[in-house]
Order: sequence, then structure tokens, then C-alpha cells
Amino acid sequence: MSFDPASLVFSQPESPTDIRASTVLPARRENVEFLTEDGKLLVGELASPESGEISATLITLHPLPTHGGFMDSHVYRKASYRLPALAGVAVLRFNTRGTHSPRGTSQGHFEEGIGERYDVEAAVRFAAERGLPNRWLVGWSFGTELALMYGAVEPIASQVEGAVLLSPPLHRATDVHLKEWSASGKPLTVLVPEHDDYLQPAEATERFGLVPQARVLGIDGAKHLWVGEKYAARVLDEIVDDVTEAGAGPDGLPRRWAGPVATV
Repeated sequence: MSFDPASLVFSQPESPTDIRASTVLPARRENVEFLTEDGKLLVGELASPESGEISATLITLHPLPTHGGFMDSHVYRKASYRLPALAGVAVLRFNTRGTHSPRGTSQGHFEEGIGERYDVEAAVRFAAERGLPNRWLVGWSFGTELALMYGAVEPIASQVEGAVLLSPPLHRATDVHLKEWSASGKPLTVLVPEHDDYLQPAEATERFGLVPQARVLGIDGAKHLWVGEKYAARVLDEIVDDVTEAGAGPDGLPRRWAGPVATV
């Protein structure tokens, strides 16, 4: 059975609480589906602010599904739990073709990043048709390959503002794709863990030198999977700084919350 976000139970603590990995802050959450151009039905979730304007929209592209990546990969799950309430940011998560999570299974099968082009196009089209503003691609690992390969060319390029990359391996994405990003002029932020298994900060700085507008930021102590609340929170701070006008603030996003909370 697909996970229903309406099953979350919120309560009002007597005092402000620390925001932990399992903390869910209020948002308008809905299960969504959209169809790709080649006929695959993809499943996902949209979390948006309960009230007020949406400051930005994240279209998240998850890590490699053949190695455990899916829409619930922890950084994206925490983004959906926190960012609508803390920063007014809408978060669209979805499973690429053939990928399974508690939300359900998207149709199709893994296609090594080739057929997944239609998945990215469908997600961006869904966000645009819903009127979600200030749309950004956020890719993690395999998801960075999809962002780099398809985000700077049509029909996606004109529908997004730019991209944020987490732990890019640069396996499938080539210099050709980096040059396409360069030509697009769209902003590109690259967060590279110090101890990444595939591409570390010095090499990343060299490789992304082909994109003059790219900002490459090495994160001391972090690893490819951003394990640890310290690193997940840092990623969310950097994303909000990039995609919203207000940013995360000089001390980063709040680490405590005074309103209703749920836990998972």
C-alpha cells in the first residue's frame, strides 16, 4: 500500500523541540503522479508551504536506484520534512522509472540514465503546469548526471532557473554536457564531499572549470552519502541560500521548532 502523507499525526509540544532526522514539520503534502512522453507513470510526493507564497521549488533527482537510491533518500526526505515550513520552499520528490519506495513503484525499468531523460522532462513539466515558481533541479549522485545531461537543453532549460548538485560522480555526464551548461549561463552549484568515493573537491574544481558560472564548494568531513545530521543540515542550508532570495540566514536554517510536529 502506498504511503499516505495524511497519516502523519501532528501535535503541539509544550516547548520548542530540536529538529531531528525523524521530525516532520507542517506542510501541504500530496501524493502525485505524472506521465512521461514514452508512457511511463511515475509516482512521487509534493510538499509545499501550508500558507504564504512559495519562495522556490526543488525538483529532486535521486541517487542510483540500483544501489538503493529513491525519492526517500535521506537528504531529500529531510528537505520535504523541513523546507516548506522553514523556508517556504516546495519540494517535489519522485521515483524515476522502475524505482520503488514506500510511496510506490514507478513504471518501467532502469535505463542507465538514457530513458530517464523523459522522467526529468515529465517532472519539470508537472511542476510548471502546477504553477510552482522559481524551479530548480537538485541532483544527488546519479541524479546529478540527469541534471547535467538534460537540464541545460530544451525542453527543460527554459523551465528551470539552474541546478544544485550533490556528490557528482561525472560518470555519465561528460565535458559536452558541462559545455552545454556553460553556454546556458544558468547558475550551477556543486557540493562536493571532502571524502567522496568518486570525485573529490580538487578534481571537481578542475572538471567544472568548463562552467565559468559554476560554484564548487568542498564540504570538510563529508562523504558521498552525506550521512550525519550535521552534513544533511549543511546541504539544506546551501540549497536554500542558492534558490531563495532570503537564504538560510547567517546561522543557517533553524535547528529548533516551536510549532506542531510529527515524527516518523
